Amino acid sequence: MAGLVQSNIATKTRRRATRGFTLLELMIVIAIIIILAGMSAGRYEQSVLRAHEAALRQDLSVMRQAIQNYTLDKEAAPTSLDDLHAAGYIGEVPTDPITHQKDWTTESCTDVLSPDQVPGGICDVHSASDGVASDGKAYNQY
Repeated sequence: MAGLVQSNIATKTRRRATRGFTLLELMIVIAIIIILAGMSAGRYEQSVLRAHEAALRQDLSVMRQAIQNYTLDKEAAPTSLDDLHAAGYIGEVPTDPITHQKDWTTESCTDVLSPDQVPGGICDVHSASDGVASDGKAYNQY
């Protein structure tokens, strides 16, 4: 009789072990996964925005350096960003990482760096975006 009771208990234990998860357990796991996915999506968007801002700063720095080098070498400021590309100072006019277009805002100036320099031309470049960066500064003020 004792052997029969032990055999019956072992059978019930095996049945419980092979039954699987309850609906409540599955719902809790799914809820946790959804919460973690939502948190990671927000962080991903922030990291993409920061990467675009870093690319914007780098592109502006490269173009400004090219404008200075062109002006010093040619003794005249470039009339367009395409002049920098044509003269070999930059490989290609970069795409604005914020607007995703080549719509840079250029700033003309009449300052001359040497007595032989012809006045006029581009002396600075900015993003054409009206948006605000994560640090609170407007993109077109970079």
